[in-house]
Amino acid sequence: GLGICLEAAKAVAPDSIETELIELAGLSIPGHLVAGIPLAPGEKDDFPAVAEKLADPRVAGIIVGTPTYFGNMSSLCKAFLERLMVFRKDGFALSNKVAGALAVGGARNGGQELTITSIQTSLYCQEMIVVGESRPTAHSGPGVWNNREFEDVTHDEVGMAAARNLGRRVAEQLLESGAAALI
Repeated sequence: GLGICLEAAKAVAPDSIETELIELAGLSIPGHLVAGIPLAPGEKDDFPAVAEKLADPRVAGIIVGTPTYFGNMSSLCKAFLERLMVFRKDGFALSNKVAGALAVGGARNGGQELTITSIQTSLYCQEMIVVGESRPTAHSGPGVWNNREFEDVTHDEVGMAAARNLGRRVAEQLLESGAAALI
């Protein structure tokens, strides 16, 4: 789903927009650090490397995607969003960057909309410019369905169309702001 978003964003202005997909799956992003609880001896923290990429002044946008579990985002996505607190403490360093959200569920109506709203709320708290899909649907964000009959979500034609709409909308906002890089 996110790959489709990024492809659609780049297609808006191939010579101007750069994209990068950062897979959080497999990374260790301990959320407890936000509460001031230190890493345990030997505990790994991959967030600083991700934060370094987000802090790059060329990065003007972010699309956050997550699987939906029990009507909300994964614990890894939640920990990632909580760890963005470092940017608030740094004078709202993500302020005015464009943001969007995408959620994948195991059913067509598996809680994706609530998950998207939860992600968007976290991004609003960073003073980001949060956008939803573009026309013709103009929803809050793509709720993608993993039908389980297929190996990946790209068989969800409705969801993929919504993902492309979100990618286009984020790119349009980036271009309006004169920015070019999207993660």
